[in-house]
Parts: sequence; structure tokens; C-alpha cells
Amino acid sequence: MQQTEVNPANWRELKIDGFMTLVGPLLRSTNPEEPRLYALQTGDAHKNLIGLVHGGVLTSLLDQVIAMTAWQAADRRPTVTIQMDTRFLGPARAGDFLMAGARVRQATRSLLFVDAEITCADRLIASATAIMKISKPTGTPND
Repeated sequence: MQQTEVNPANWRELKIDGFMTLVGPLLRSTNPEEPRLYALQTGDAHKNLIGLVHGGVLTSLLDQVIAMTAWQAADRRPTVTIQMDTRFLGPARAGDFLMAGARVRQATRSLLFVDAEITCADRLIASATAIMKISKPTGTPND
């Protein structure tokens, strides 16, 4: 099992309810130079039958990082994924420490266009582009 050395002091666990608790825990960098860098320490639960990290895990990680980046860019208003295109570019193995980051490429009043990628050490594992819709908070008129 391949393992990337990671200093746990540089990461903190995010408390996220719902589906991501089944995939995570999701970690966030505490390095002030990388405030929007997230990570997932993979293990046997993340692998498919051939020992690689399942594409669904990678897609879930990308979607979560994109959603958190969009939420921040939308002044903490809810956002939902309209479209997400994922590209699997290299293998990740159970035990790999995967780092993920996203950035807003363009924003309109109601849409955000976001790019994201997952790396392991110096290898690019997956990337995605997404269109995120800024939603009205629940309980507002015209829901």
C-alpha cells in the first residue's frame, strides 16, 4: 500500500454532516498560504476491486470541494451543482493522501463556473469543471 507522508499538524478535520461522512473525514489545510486546500486520506474502504481509489470517491471529493469553494464565493449563500464534468487522469491507490483544490473561473449574478483538481504528491489524479447555481436560502419567498 502506497502512503504519502503527511504532517497531520498541517490539517484539521472538517465537521460535515451527510454523505461526506461516509467518504471522509475531509481535511482542510491550516497553512495560511493554502487556505482553500482540502485532503482525503484514502484507505481500503475507498478502493475498487483492482485496488485503485474508486472513481465515485474522486467525484465526490471534487463535488464537495467545488461546493465549498462556490459557497464561499457566493457570500455563504447555498449553491447547487447544475453540471459537473470529471476527467480521471491518473490512478490513486488505497493509502494515498489526496489533496484537492478549486477556484472560481467566472461568476455571474446567479452562476459560478468552478475548476477543481485532485493531486497526490506531484501527480494529477482527476480534474473537474462545474457550473454552480446560487440558490435562495430556504424559507425565502418564491421558493
